Amino acid sequence: MFWEQMESRFGSRQADTIARDQVMRQLDGQTVVQALAAGWSAQAVWLAVCEAYEIPLAER
Repeated sequence: MFWEQMESRFGSRQADTIARDQVMRQLDGQTVVQALAAGWSAQAVWLAVCEAYEIPLAER
């Protein structure tokens, strides 16, 4: 579900770039891929992405 949300929101290429390359303060200075590998829940990571990209609450 997480990856489907990412691709739906950003498109597959941009979702991959965001997940692998974008270091986010909301993820304690990690990328999405690093946070998931470190044991963060997919829900927590998705909410961090939403916050970082200012996705409206209705679309989260």
